[in-house]
Amino acid sequence: MILTLTANPSIDRAVLLSTPLKRHAVLRSEVELEQAGGKGVNISRAAVAAGVPTLAVLPAAADSDFVHELQAAGIACHPEEPAGPVRVNLTITEPDGATTKINSPGATVDASAMKRLSDAVIQHAAGADWVVLAGSLPPGADDDWYADLMVELRGSRVRVAVDTSDGPLVALGRRLPEATPALLKPNAEELAQLTGALVHDADEAAAAAGMLVDRGAGAVLATLGSGGAVLVDAESAWLATPPETQVVSTVGAGDSSLFGYLLGDLRGAPPDERLRLAVAYGTAAVGLPGTTIPAPNQIRPERVDVRRLG
Repeated sequence: MILTLTANPSIDRAVLLSTPLKRHAVLRSEVELEQAGGKGVNISRAAVAAGVPTLAVLPAAADSDFVHELQAAGIACHPEEPAGPVRVNLTITEPDGATTKINSPGATVDASAMKRLSDAVIQHAAGADWVVLAGSLPPGADDDWYADLMVELRGSRVRVAVDTSDGPLVALGRRLPEATPALLKPNAEELAQLTGALVHDADEAAAAAGMLVDRGAGAVLATLGSGGAVLVDAESAWLATPPETQVVSTVGAGDSSLFGYLLGDLRGAPPDERLRLAVAYGTAAVGLPGTTIPAPNQIRPERVDVRRLG
């Protein structure tokens, strides 16, 4: 079972334009989409589509449209009392796939609201194969909150994957190896932010990821956009390169990649095949509109090239 935590969920609105984005102009949308979202929610959506048990922990009113939508999609939820309304994020996608995101900060929380979330995660972690801590933290949360939660989870023996950015990611990097994730999933920019290393290509990404493994991370899955992804653990480093794909929207591609890795792990696949599945999921996601998460019949892992580095 995959338990996902989305501490700052969102209503994701996507607008697909029929012409390039232009300031001061009147533009017409071609497609408009809206769904309950957030990184952890996206991973739970992918799990349901693949037949993997999942539980989504998040702050939202139990009788809200947000929770009802997730339940209607087959996602088991554990909602905790929110500090305010679920934020709204807007994604604008141009015909060539270029994406502009406008993310709202979310409702300001206090320590009691964050403790309710951490208690819920700890309560359900014993039944999970993976706990995924995903996305930004809401205003008012301490940057160390993810790291603190990971320390609390050590007694449960559950494996933890983390996909976050900015302050919470930097705070987690400072806390290695005290707060040790089984998997970190940064992109190239976040990898450089964590290590201070330049990351322009796969070799530099692998070297930077190796620094994090040396500092205590179990494995690092670094996504590199059209360059694919690198997977580094204590034993090996791998690069997976995707096939050419027409980009419709990049939103949700990183979440899909993370789920692909977890799915491979749950199937007992070796590292290179976990990476292959991760990139196959991410590749499928960029070919879909908005934050649409791919289904298993849309995944083409045989088209992903994987080779060992070093």
